[in-house]
Amino acid sequence: MIVVVFSGSRYADWRIADKNRILHGFRTSGINSYIQDERYILQLLNKNTHLINNAERIKKIYFFGAGASSPERQEKIERVFRQFFKNARVKANHDLLASAISTFGDEKGVIGIIGSGSNAAYYNGKKVIPNNYGLGYILADEGSTNWLGRQLMKDFLTEVMPIGIREKLLNKYNIDRRTVLDRVYHNPNPNLFLTSFAEFIYENKEDTYIAQHIKKGLETYVKTYLIPLAENYPDTQINFTGSVANNYGDWLKEICREYGLIIGDIISEPVQNLVKYYINKN
Repeated sequence: MIVVVFSGSRYADWRIADKNRILHGFRTSGINSYIQDERYILQLLNKNTHLINNAERIKKIYFFGAGASSPERQEKIERVFRQFFKNARVKANHDLLASAISTFGDEKGVIGIIGSGSNAAYYNGKKVIPNNYGLGYILADEGSTNWLGRQLMKDFLTEVMPIGIREKLLNKYNIDRRTVLDRVYHNPNPNLFLTSFAEFIYENKEDTYIAQHIKKGLETYVKTYLIPLAENYPDTQINFTGSVANNYGDWLKEICREYGLIIGDIISEPVQNLVKYYINKN
């Protein structure tokens, strides 16, 4: 029995498989080893009945997550998972590798993520080549739901947001200046608060202000990540994963074409392709 996990900061998608068959698929809160401590992660595992009921029978776990980019943070995940899954071999890795495998398999290409966070890298068919990106939800995440939420709240607080959108926002969320600043500066995981506006942004994507907001994020992402990668790896196909890439794929493709970039597949959630890949490997 194997487990494949793909986790952003907000949600983690799980698949439990055995003998070439997926037994269970479910979603939990996200696991980010950069933000959360081992106690929190262990408590999260202990809340899920699928994991509790199958823990002793699981032999291999493939975990891919935001924040799991360094050996230290990968070891943190592996250590806490071994406490819970006592008979399993655990391998933790970065979400970029998961996205690359899910869209390229064993082929080469540039992989981009635009979801709750954002990142990009070159994949040589076996591993993701390290770069200086992936600076997290405070310094980076251009174009992501975190970035979009941050810009939305900034416009809300500085009162430059159009009145119509402001009224819609206040009708949907119980927020004011004090609440927003408190959630961002005085509560844990402010990125989860900022990404919580993703549904509102998607619902209002046809609004001129929101559309410009999204397109600005996508173009900032392309300029920050993809153009430098395209210069280093010319004529290379770019695949994407993530909710933003998927939900606004037409706009993303249009912007990429303007910069002469070669776009391939865009998928929202990598976990389904990932579990198929590892079922075939076991």
